[in-house]
Amino acid sequence: MHDHGSLPALGWSEFFTTWSLQPGWLLGVVILGAGYLTLRNAAGPASTVKGWRAASFLAGLGLAYVAVASAINGYAMALAWMHMVLHLTLIMVVPALLVLGHPLTVIAETGPRAERAMRSLPVTILVHPAAGVLLYSVVIIGTHLSGFMDAMAQSTPLMVGEQVLYVVAGFLFLTSTIGEEKVRPDLPYLGRIALLVVGMVPDTIVGIVMLQTERDLYPVYSAARPEWALDAVRDVQTAGGLMWAGGDGGMMLLAIGLVIAVVVSPERRAKMTGTFLDGVRSTQLSQDSIRGTTEDMAEGPAEPGSVDPDSDEALDAYNAMLARMNRQH
Repeated sequence: MHDHGSLPALGWSEFFTTWSLQPGWLLGVVILGAGYLTLRNAAGPASTVKGWRAASFLAGLGLAYVAVASAINGYAMALAWMHMVLHLTLIMVVPALLVLGHPLTVIAETGPRAERAMRSLPVTILVHPAAGVLLYSVVIIGTHLSGFMDAMAQSTPLMVGEQVLYVVAGFLFLTSTIGEEKVRPDLPYLGRIALLVVGMVPDTIVGIVMLQTERDLYPVYSAARPEWALDAVRDVQTAGGLMWAGGDGGMMLLAIGLVIAVVVSPERRAKMTGTFLDGVRSTQLSQDSIRGTTEDMAEGPAEPGSVDPDSDEALDAYNAMLARMNRQH
């Protein structure tokens, strides 16, 4: 069991000066960063991954290392609320930065074989929205509302595995929501926003359960807590509040960012609802145009589906439909 009873009381000085090397994480971050830059440079001028995306990916790697090497991880086993800060950083903030770096596109653009690999069935399954939201939910609920925390408090490999799992789960979930990679499926933006709302469910469940608890949910984990720490129950309640507010708030910020990205980009606006709903809209406008021809238009009838929903003809059909509705009332 990890003994954190000797840790000094957490203050700003301790927060900024408590560091550990974490050589495994440092090596992993260096390898991933070097590999990313090497593959992006291999694509040369043909690369579609812009410089700011590369900077985002490297920032995500850097933040992951800072989170596990700094006081955030140093005090995570002594304070449940600090453990929650670590969780939210690793499963939401770090993955968001990594996903914006388009690492799968970087791999795909190194050659036809790499692109086929990124479009293969195993990768498609991994980045499928259903797989992402399922893994995210299982990780969030399973690590907080089971005996996992107590087991992790007694095992360093399990603790490190939990941290890696959080980054992977967040990456796969956010790839299908804020990612625009060259891999299937390309979810419409309305579906992406809905998926972020679904992602709030496990955060809310865990947050409410921890916030309302009247007992220590993690007795083994709490056994090593220092004397100056919060009461164990209050500590868990504080952690629950952070999960609820931070998890749902983070999802809302990502959803707002998606909306802004759609508003400023005609290309993204065209992908807002997907081909199915666009087809329904086009067909409905065409049918309205046909019905309004005998009453409002001198031209011959059009075939269903032949009207471009963004054309002047479609606008005339829409105005004619409104005029008929007004006469009916």
